[in-house]
Amino acid sequence: MVFEEQSIKGCYLIKRDIPRDNRGYFSRLADIDEFRSNGLNSRFVQISVSRNYKKGTLRGLHMQINPSAEEKLVCCIDGEIFDVCVDLRRDSDTYLKYCSAILSEENGEAFYIPKGCAHGFVSLKDETRLIYFMTTAHDPKAERGYRWNDPAFSIQWPVNPKIISDKDNAWSLITDGRSQ
Repeated sequence: MVFEEQSIKGCYLIKRDIPRDNRGYFSRLADIDEFRSNGLNSRFVQISVSRNYKKGTLRGLHMQINPSAEEKLVCCIDGEIFDVCVDLRRDSDTYLKYCSAILSEENGEAFYIPKGCAHGFVSLKDETRLIYFMTTAHDPKAERGYRWNDPAFSIQWPVNPKIISDKDNAWSLITDGRSQ
C-alpha cells in the first residue's frame, strides 16, 4: 500500500497493489499495521455501504463534530466516483479548501478523510457502490452537513449532479453559520 498525503493535511489517497489473474483479484483494502505506521487511525468501529443507481447521484457534504468526530476510509467497489474532502478546521492553513480523487473499482484507490473535514461524492457511472469504514459510530446529534454547491468551497464537480436528496439540498451555506 502506498499512502499519498493530499493538499489537505491528514487526507490520504491510498493506492493498493491489486494482483490480477484469470480468476479476478484478491487485495487488502486496509491493513492496521500499515495505517499505524503512516500515523493514521485504524480503529474502525462502523462499516457502511452506499449504492447509487444512477450516474450523477450526489451525496454530501457530511461530517460529525466532537465528541463524535470521525475519520473515514472510503473505497469504491463498483463503478466510479469523484470523491471530495473539504477542510472545515478553522485553525488549518487549508480551511474551506478541498481536495478530490477519482475512486473506482478498477483503480482500487481509497480516500482517508480526517476529523474536521466534510466528505461528499458524485457518481460518475451507473450502479456505483462504496464501502465506508468509520472510526466513530453514527451520532445523529453530531451530524453536520454543508451544501455541495456552496461558493465558499468552489468545488469543481466533473458532472452536473442530477440526483440529490432533499436533505443534502437543504443544508445551509457555510457563511450562514447554521450548519457548523
